Amino acid sequence: MPLYTVSDLTKYLKSSLEQDDLLNDVWVTGEVASFTRSAAGHMYFSLKDLESQIRCVMFRTGSGGEMLESGLSIIAHGRISLYEARGDLQFYAQFVRPQGMGELHLELERLKAKLADEGLFDPTRKRTPSAFPRQIAVITSPTGAVWHDIKSVISRRYPLVELILAPCYVQGANAVTSILEAFDHLSTITGLDAIILARGGGSFEELHAFNDEAVARAVYRSQTPVISAIGHETDVTLTDLVADLRAPTPSVAAELIVPDARELSVAVSQQGRRMSEVARLGVQQRLYTVNRAVLQIGSHLPDISKRKQRVDDLLHISTLNFKTTITIFSEKVTSIHQRLSALDPKNVLNRGFAVLENAITRDPITTTSDASINDRLRIHLHDGTLVAQVQEKLTTDPRKDRRN
Repeated sequence: MPLYTVSDLTKYLKSSLEQDDLLNDVWVTGEVASFTRSAAGHMYFSLKDLESQIRCVMFRTGSGGEMLESGLSIIAHGRISLYEARGDLQFYAQFVRPQGMGELHLELERLKAKLADEGLFDPTRKRTPSAFPRQIAVITSPTGAVWHDIKSVISRRYPLVELILAPCYVQGANAVTSILEAFDHLSTITGLDAIILARGGGSFEELHAFNDEAVARAVYRSQTPVISAIGHETDVTLTDLVADLRAPTPSVAAELIVPDARELSVAVSQQGRRMSEVARLGVQQRLYTVNRAVLQIGSHLPDISKRKQRVDDLLHISTLNFKTTITIFSEKVTSIHQRLSALDPKNVLNRGFAVLENAITRDPITTTSDASINDRLRIHLHDGTLVAQVQEKLTTDPRKDRRN
């Protein structure tokens, strides 16, 4: 006979309960008792009737838990499992509503639970639309006020964007089909930055198309981020839950999806001024650094001003000395030249003197004794030469004069 531990037994019971299809899709009605809410937002209570009760747990991600309180009669949907740590059989509620809610609401809650289990509402998959969109598509009625409001807001805030209308019915028997056709058409357009799915509010019944499973899955499959703007703040539709972004009204959706050009202009101007100021301060700081470096370098250099003045003085003195030397030398040259000129035979001849020489021997005749009677002489004048013969010699001493 096999022997089981308590853990073995509780694990087996838990596995058996969770493999039972009936116990994994349970709708149950009863009265809430011993209700508590943990700091994390999870809810713990019992559901009872006149004869029995069962422990219940509803995690904060469940639907409808915000209205739970002890004494409230509810209808709940969930599954049966075992909490192994205590061996407690528990009902894990996924959706609750007060008793008396209609069948349409019940069906919607069942569909919510189904899509939630499939991950269609997972916040981690939601995408952020482009901050500066160029093309935005709008799925809505072309005749209602919604299309006009969206165009008005976007043209005022960000007129650079291109709006594309994908017309559809937003209520009635053909609404679901036309919305799906609009999504199919937009899937063929490249370059879309966002899709706004919009309607101007309405009753629960009028919003039926936006709670349709096929429409919810079309939103989920869209390759372009979708903004749901059904215009009903109290009731949350399936498209609100699946969409990447939810807006309470179409006008708010338009404001969320585009920036305000005026605010951008102000921001750009402010940023430009800040950048200019930063650049100006940077230039000033660099100039200060350069000037300081120049001063520091200059303080380590020798004072050359005195040396420059000394060089100038020496140059001036040298110039004066050179000029004086040149003047003295010039005067000496002039004096020598004058003396040489005075001794130049040509100059002597020019003054009326003559040079005599023996015509035969070419010996110079400087005294009367150098020539004899009948000697032929050459007499050189400044303008030519004369040939003469000595006829008579006369001296300054008359006693020596002779004719032979």
